[in-house]
Amino acid sequence: MGVALSRKTVDFEIVVKTGDVKGAGTDSNVYCILIDCHGNQSRDILLDVTWRNDFEKGSIDKFKVRNVSELDHVEEIILWRDEKGIGDDWFVEYIKVIQNTVKSINNKQMTDNLNNNDDNTTSANNNNDSITTDGNLATVPEQKETKVENNSTNKCNEIMKGPIPFPCNRWIHPNKQYKLLKYDSLLPQFDRRQEQRKFELDDKKKKYKFGDGSNKTPRRVEVCPSEENFSNDYKWDIVGKKVRFLAQKKITKLLTSGYWESLGDLLDVYTGSFGVPYGYYNWRSDEKFGQQRLRGCNPTMLCLCKKIPENFPVTDEMLSPFMDGKEISEAIAAKDLYIVDLSVLKDICCKNERKICAPIALFYTNNNGDLMPIAIQLFQQPSDTNPIFVPSDPPYTWMLAKMYYNNAECCVHQTCTHLGFTHLVVESICVTVHQTLSPSHPVFRLLAPHFLYLIAINTLAVSKLLAPDGWIDVTMTMGVCGLYQILEKKWEYWRLDTDAWLPAELKSRGVDDTNALPGYMYRDDALLLHYAILNYVTEVLTDVYGTPEELMEDNEIQDFAALLSDNENGPGIKGVFGDGKFSCLDELVKTITATIFLSSVGHAAANFCQYDEYAFPPNYPATLKGEPPTCKTDVFTEKDILSHLPSKDTTLSIMVVTSILSDRGTNGLGDFEIQYQYNPEAVTAVERFRGELAKISESIKLRNAKSKEPYSYLDPEEIPNAISI
Repeated sequence: MGVALSRKTVDFEIVVKTGDVKGAGTDSNVYCILIDCHGNQSRDILLDVTWRNDFEKGSIDKFKVRNVSELDHVEEIILWRDEKGIGDDWFVEYIKVIQNTVKSINNKQMTDNLNNNDDNTTSANNNNDSITTDGNLATVPEQKETKVENNSTNKCNEIMKGPIPFPCNRWIHPNKQYKLLKYDSLLPQFDRRQEQRKFELDDKKKKYKFGDGSNKTPRRVEVCPSEENFSNDYKWDIVGKKVRFLAQKKITKLLTSGYWESLGDLLDVYTGSFGVPYGYYNWRSDEKFGQQRLRGCNPTMLCLCKKIPENFPVTDEMLSPFMDGKEISEAIAAKDLYIVDLSVLKDICCKNERKICAPIALFYTNNNGDLMPIAIQLFQQPSDTNPIFVPSDPPYTWMLAKMYYNNAECCVHQTCTHLGFTHLVVESICVTVHQTLSPSHPVFRLLAPHFLYLIAINTLAVSKLLAPDGWIDVTMTMGVCGLYQILEKKWEYWRLDTDAWLPAELKSRGVDDTNALPGYMYRDDALLLHYAILNYVTEVLTDVYGTPEELMEDNEIQDFAALLSDNENGPGIKGVFGDGKFSCLDELVKTITATIFLSSVGHAAANFCQYDEYAFPPNYPATLKGEPPTCKTDVFTEKDILSHLPSKDTTLSIMVVTSILSDRGTNGLGDFEIQYQYNPEAVTAVERFRGELAKISESIKLRNAKSKEPYSYLDPEEIPNAISI
């Protein structure tokens, strides 16, 4: 028998979160049906408060429902809307149900319901009313007969504590019913909503289409879908920010001429919101030049030198004074010699016929453990006009050689380390995920927080930075034409299983020995984070896939693996674990771990020190004027150094953009902006992940407190979950 309740009793409170994306709100009429664990369902409930504008973008609306006392524990919701109103698009993040009353039900009735549930259909009592928060009666539309599915009847006897979550993360199309399940995280072979699942995937395939073109570079989405848009475009108001910056009297005074007359003039620019960048204090130092390879914005170039290249004719006589008296063979045997070879820059055609070097640089780990530059050759082929520069050369000659080396390396950094192999690669994976995985798939829910704003920021970046005569053309030696040439060269050999899998990436460069290179803080911090992510992903997916057969029978995840490797219809990423088919859980775990790592740790390391590195041009020059040094005996002065620097206007453009890029717009790693995980086992894994990250953060802070040269870019608190800037 049911419990008789007065009309004043609130049986349920329904909480609805509308997504915080452009166009997410709606003025249409919204309805839902509540279904309990026995398959009993409520009448159609109109969610509306007459005095309130419900379902606005980013809003949380609460609706009190009375006279629905016939239900036991709610396990499912059917949700739909009509086309009424000016704005009818509606993106729902979640619905939560707070159940205040539970129907008494005897064992015989429960058994009958469970046995007959799959064959029965029920319809609501149209004479009942739903009462909203303001006390008004809500309109009850004509009830449609609905077939009820039994989802988790074994939990009927549990007492539900707190809100029952029904994640959505979907656009709700008009006049279409959506069935939402508690936690809404299950494999396709166990989901009885096959028609809904297929409809949603077909819909997403239309929205998340790869753009036309070859796979010479990572593939991008054709058009940014509406749910990917965000409202803080003001962050990319480069022109406006520059105008506001120039309005300061102190800076306006400096713009009387086009080029810098002294380093003092350049220092005066760093005022107000633009602090003095770290590079200003370090640009003259060889020790700091070595540290840039270990903890700068491009810390993935350095390789163990096992053999001197034939086109780099250094000698013992040339290098021994800088290697504690060792010969080259001794330094190689002791693993003290390291090299960066930027041959990828050979024959790159730059904007306006600018000249870019393709250097080789040699570094030595001295007795103090410091990595020191000991030789730089600016072009690949040695000649009388392409000498090998060493630290004993005239000071400003050696300084120019280092500046032209850094100018070359920054082109690789912006093209590959930053743009190509975080932003664009992760977008390729993101689009593949949307084409193949339902929003209800556990792997989608695992990855989704790490795609937040990614496509939107990439769309903005390409339109504003890579446009003809945009920021890249104006401020970087290579220009956009050179950028794409470099990216095509590197993408031909990029592999997920080596370049994105940190242990393999470090091993391929010979820098995986953590007892070597004591100042390699990027490596040491990234490894801690890599294994934290790996443990988290392993815990979640081990719970999802109880047997190898469940992985093999998951058609969505197998479609994901196949499309990811597909060179014609997909992004054609090389080195995907499993090579287009996940035969064991380890292959899937590694693919997801690598994706999350690139989205968070990889991007943070390449991006957030840009202002510190780039904003003082002599330290890490994005562009240089004139010609690289061609003779070791030339005598240069500080004035000569200044003559190679970009103009004041270009310098300010570099400062503005790198300041924007260095801004963290989202939460720290593990502190997800949008909750996708509601399944208790996954929630436990998230909490354990956060605990592990907190320990890593504490250890990094303790190390930095004792260090003369702290490195905080990979403190988990400083790493966003996604590429959101």
